[in-house]
Amino acid sequence: MPKAFICGCAGLALSREERAFVRESDPWGLIVFKRNVDDRDQLRDLIRTFRDSVGRADAPVLIDQEGGRVQRMAPPRWRACPSAGAIEAGLSPFEAESAARLIARLIAHDLSEVGITVDCAPVLDVAELATHAVIGSRAFSQRPERVAAMGRAFAEGLLAGGVLPVVKHLPGHGRARADSHHELPVVEASRKELERDFLPFAELRDLPMAMSAHVVFSALDPVRPATASRIVVQEIMRGKVGFAGLIMSDDVSMKALRGPFDERARTIFEAGLDIVLHCNGELEEARAVASVAPELSGESLRRAGAAMAARVVPQALDLDEAEAKLASIKKTLGVS
Repeated sequence: MPKAFICGCAGLALSREERAFVRESDPWGLIVFKRNVDDRDQLRDLIRTFRDSVGRADAPVLIDQEGGRVQRMAPPRWRACPSAGAIEAGLSPFEAESAARLIARLIAHDLSEVGITVDCAPVLDVAELATHAVIGSRAFSQRPERVAAMGRAFAEGLLAGGVLPVVKHLPGHGRARADSHHELPVVEASRKELERDFLPFAELRDLPMAMSAHVVFSALDPVRPATASRIVVQEIMRGKVGFAGLIMSDDVSMKALRGPFDERARTIFEAGLDIVLHCNGELEEARAVASVAPELSGESLRRAGAAMAARVVPQALDLDEAEAKLASIKKTLGVS
């Protein structure tokens, strides 16, 4: 069985050392970032090399391709898509949901074309006026019911294109006033207030995968961030929200977390998450994560299998028509 972690890589191709690492440690998947992306042929070769190295032709390959400012595959080689917030703010509810579905379908087309099978989207965080810019326009709305509706439409578009969605950041990052890439946010809201933020995740609890938040929720666990809190994972993510699919951590190399990387990963597994995500391509850090990552087994293995089984053959897409619709949407929104 593969090990319960996802790794990144440093550049446009796997080095000899990276190939040996993934061959020996057998991570469940690979995540790619802008530093790993040049053009279609290069990206296909990178993905093929990873899958050859782990010996699994269907090994998951992930990316963050949301639209707006989070587009790892970017112009001019790939089309630009508007942000979640812009879509919701600029169109009627019905039009916005149709646009989210279409945009996600086009994103899925781009990802499938190079062999990427998982998109870390949609963002289901409920925005506030004071939401930190790290989320900002990545959030669909300040209204939980609209976040749920738009998130559902976006996920449907990805699934129709044969790409698996990952809802994030469970149980909600919208109240955070700090960027978890750089420091640990602490949210002091009451449990009743937090339950409003759980709604989109509960509405989409049938989706195959989710990503956790590196945020301390004082009303739930005043000590540990949600990612590493057994209380939050078991009582909230699995219990209150009822998310039954695979849950991966956000990137363990983010500065919201502290300590050696093996200890970070061990704490996350002890909390009950299925997969640890390590993104930055630093090989020594990845080795530390791999050293404590168990082989996928039990419920985690079942969830991983169920997630992969949710992928379908992409539905037919009239690309010219879809691109014309996207151009019309962008014109209406006033975005390029």
